[in-house]
Amino acid sequence: MSTLQNKIDFAVILRVKNANPNGDPLDGNRPRTDYAGIGEMTDVCIKRKVRDRLLERWVAAGKKDDGNAIFVQSDDRNEDGEPSLRVRAESDKNGIGRDAFKNSTNKNDTALKACKKWFDVRAFGQVFAWKDKESKKTKKGASEEPAGDDDSNKVSIPVRGPVTIQSAFSLAPVRDDITSNQITKSVSSQGDGTKRGSDTMGMKHRVNHGIYVFYGSMNPQLAVKTGFSKEDAEAIKQVLPKLFENDASSARPDGSMEVIKVVWWEHDCKSKQHSSAKVHRTLRDTIKPDGSFELAKLEGLEPEIIEGF
Repeated sequence: MSTLQNKIDFAVILRVKNANPNGDPLDGNRPRTDYAGIGEMTDVCIKRKVRDRLLERWVAAGKKDDGNAIFVQSDDRNEDGEPSLRVRAESDKNGIGRDAFKNSTNKNDTALKACKKWFDVRAFGQVFAWKDKESKKTKKGASEEPAGDDDSNKVSIPVRGPVTIQSAFSLAPVRDDITSNQITKSVSSQGDGTKRGSDTMGMKHRVNHGIYVFYGSMNPQLAVKTGFSKEDAEAIKQVLPKLFENDASSARPDGSMEVIKVVWWEHDCKSKQHSSAKVHRTLRDTIKPDGSFELAKLEGLEPEIIEGF
């Protein structure tokens, strides 16, 4: 497969109805908002959902060793049984093997092997950073750094991916549209079972209603370095409308999160006809509070509008 030849920009409009799209652990897991009260879903949260949908796609295809495996798998969606990213990377069965990192002299070759193996590495990038040699053991069994100032035993292999995704922000402030309820988190009890423990009480938060938008792009120049192809771009295009499929939880019940529209701009060259900022602005400046929009036209660039799943 040839690498991506044309610059691609995209946007996703989504609706939140009685759900917590992305809780903030530093704020009691309340829905994330900025200082102006605008709701936010971080890019990390969004890429996690994209990875999950791509992982499901790989599993449905029979886990074929065709470069569509996912490197960053969450614990509740672990499909290869590897307990950590390092073990997965060094696995001879599910990774590229320890020898790829051991005394690595050509980091580009190692990076290319990782890109060829894992979809999300060649799309979003990854940093492989850890020690190459086994650390020494003290008499008490504690580990310590190898003697000397030589850093040759350390492996740091960065991969810069061609696909970037921005955080999603609500069109209007949602801070005053957040409902918080005190709940009972469990039915555990103390002593003889007649008293409920105080730690069973908690809070649950939700955004009553909000329209969020996020933007992204795909860079052909960086795609050459990771091997990201037109077929890879199409795979992401297919999963974006299904972003919240199989993503339900108590904070996000089925039907409470939905993709309304995906807007997909494919340029006719690598260097792009218009800047990503200008392309995204054609939607940002026309989108209405209900999620509808009338795209401003750009010369030579026709967007594709895709309905949500």
